[in-house]
Amino acid sequence: MRATDVTPTTPRKDDPVEFVRNLLVFLHLLGMAALVAAFLLQRRTAPGGPLNKAWLHGSLLQLLTGIALVGVAEAAHREVNHVKIGVKLVVLLVIAGFAAAMSSKKTIPAWLTPTMAALVVVNTGVAVFWH
Repeated sequence: MRATDVTPTTPRKDDPVEFVRNLLVFLHLLGMAALVAAFLLQRRTAPGGPLNKAWLHGSLLQLLTGIALVGVAEAAHREVNHVKIGVKLVVLLVIAGFAAAMSSKKTIPAWLTPTMAALVVVNTGVAVFWH
């Protein structure tokens, strides 16, 4: 196979851009894991207790790596579903907004934790099932 036989949408294993993309996907998944862990940790907190900082850290990691993934895809001339990315961004900004607004509060409303967990599930579903 010659280098000219590879189209811009076909990733090569030795391509440094593909390594960066895989690294960003890895970090993005760790951000999602942090949000799931934040939910599990929050469940151990007394009802109405303070919001766990993992919500904020996980959502910020998701935000930064998600934006970077879109940038890498655009730079590599790959197709990007901007509507899907927009929906995921809005859901994530709601999670991050709740986390930022409530992180300094000593108590949180009872509905907040299940709502944020549901938004994480929605965002994961959009990522997996929306093609």
